[in-house]
Amino acid sequence: MKTSPTACGHQSWSISEDSLRRYVQYASESCIQELLMSASVSISSVSEPNKLGNGGGDGWKILSLENGVEISKRRSGSLHIFRSRWVLRSVSPQQFITVANAIDAAKQWDSELVEARYIKDLEDNLSIIRLRFGDNSKPLFRKREFIVYERRETMEDGTLVVAVASLPKEIAAGLLPQQNNAVRGLLLQSGWVVEKLEDINSCIVTYVVQLDPAGWLPKWFVNRLNTKLVMIIENLRKLVQTTAPHSS
Repeated sequence: MKTSPTACGHQSWSISEDSLRRYVQYASESCIQELLMSASVSISSVSEPNKLGNGGGDGWKILSLENGVEISKRRSGSLHIFRSRWVLRSVSPQQFITVANAIDAAKQWDSELVEARYIKDLEDNLSIIRLRFGDNSKPLFRKREFIVYERRETMEDGTLVVAVASLPKEIAAGLLPQQNNAVRGLLLQSGWVVEKLEDINSCIVTYVVQLDPAGWLPKWFVNRLNTKLVMIIENLRKLVQTTAPHSS
């Protein structure tokens, strides 16, 4: 692995595709395990909306619990991880997983996503993606870009997992130098765990996100993140029903 200066004075890592694949495999496996632990709750405790918040003693603090939607957060060092959990009726795991991806989620965070493209496919279920927001985005995302991996796995019990997180900035700079004065943001951890229920046309969806504020995540956004998490899954649910109108 070699280092070289970039135009902005930072160092980038020139990394072989084999080394990149090994790094992303390791990082994404760790992310998948974190997601599974975040979603670790018995099916019986979430099969009824009024029992959804009965996770207990695992460090998660419930922020809101309404209409079968639980929003909670857990401290990780100096940062917080946020989690949204839903019981979705009339949406199967296979249907929801079609919209559980980095690009569709980025559009829900901010509709002014001016670029979303796959940079490299490392394996059938493992890709590198560039997400770039434009001048008309909301202040939180304006001119920001994220270089992320996306890994999709099916567990032995049928649980579907999608892990999405940023590459380290040095590796991202080696793959794709910053362009158009974009500021590179860090998505430390995010993803979905989609679990099946006895009703095969319904599922439990857990969405987890951890952003590195790096001085740009204002307090008002943290306070309103629970509302944003509700909107993201609700919009993705509507997207599923739009693309599969006969699923129910």
